[in-house]
Amino acid sequence: MSDLTFVRSDMQPALPPPVRTTGAIAWTRKNLFPSVSNGVWTIVAILFLLWLVPRLYGFLIGDAIFTDPEGLRGEACRFEGVGACWAYVAARFNFFIYGFFPLGEVWRVNIMFILGIIFLAPLLIPKAPLQKTAALMFFVVYPIVSYWLMAGGEFLGIPGTALRTVPTNQWGGLTLTLIISMIGIIVSMPLGILLALGRQSKLPIIKWFCVAFIELWRAVPLITVLFMASVMFPLFMPQGVNPDTLLRAIVGICLFQAAYMAEVVRGGLQAMPRGQYEAASALGLSKPKTMGLIILPQALKHVIPGIVNNFIALFKDTSLVSIIGVFELLNTVRAAARDLDWSSPTQAVTGYIFAGFVFWIFCFGMSRYSIYMENRLHTGHKR
Repeated sequence: MSDLTFVRSDMQPALPPPVRTTGAIAWTRKNLFPSVSNGVWTIVAILFLLWLVPRLYGFLIGDAIFTDPEGLRGEACRFEGVGACWAYVAARFNFFIYGFFPLGEVWRVNIMFILGIIFLAPLLIPKAPLQKTAALMFFVVYPIVSYWLMAGGEFLGIPGTALRTVPTNQWGGLTLTLIISMIGIIVSMPLGILLALGRQSKLPIIKWFCVAFIELWRAVPLITVLFMASVMFPLFMPQGVNPDTLLRAIVGICLFQAAYMAEVVRGGLQAMPRGQYEAASALGLSKPKTMGLIILPQALKHVIPGIVNNFIALFKDTSLVSIIGVFELLNTVRAAARDLDWSSPTQAVTGYIFAGFVFWIFCFGMSRYSIYMENRLHTGHKR
């Protein structure tokens, strides 16, 4: 067999180099200019940012007043063209964080925050040691210690542990916002799960009670619930019994949030394939074990975004308690804006920007932790 040999007689023109798929230029081409329309919108967005960013920088940093060295209480913030008055935020910082809590006793609030971080951190970190101990401390011991630190009095009647009594009408600021939201999250989650399970119960009494509870609370705005808790609820109590205003608001928020949480959990339960129930039955598992060991863990895993969305909404909705005279973070900012000593054109705006930034920090943190848990449990694509 003879070998066939081909010799090219004409040189082919050189091909252009391949388009780069890595690096800054490739990323820009792929994400910012993939098409003509997207390129136009990218240019519009860039022009908008070029107009917006210098103005924000000038107001928040460039022309802002950060200190009040001469103790003039905002005199420097009253000149024309001055930006944010951060000196006002620094002067009222304790009020924004602690409300009317006595300044000599704020160490109690700080200890409560530190203990909360110590007990909660192991529960948020997967495979952290002593998680069962941390759960016991956070859900059982920590609420008792926190109430003692905030309210004062003797700890469980032990002599020598008495602290100065601080009524709840002196609680306020970010401290009260965190207290309300934390209690609401901890209480509404298990209560919502029970309502979701009860709504799927085959017992008519349990099912229709849960349905009526959920539909009633979801049909009423939260602001109405707070008004009812503050004004109407005492009318149904025996004479001489008048629950604390803060307690009434917390109960209303917990019940309201539980109704929404129940629907989120029910969505996860309904998304479970029938085969999971059949497999558990084939293994001889009882209905409680099937629900607790097989169905519920998977259902909760699939609705993590909805659960965290409810938590974020609850944290922001705590600002509504201001309508019943509770001084959470937003209401303390609003009250401080009436301080005539610091009166300036940017006083109120600066306070609201500070409050918005605080809310954003906590909400963004919950959102990122939600994404981390989704990726770790493989509930969706990596982000």
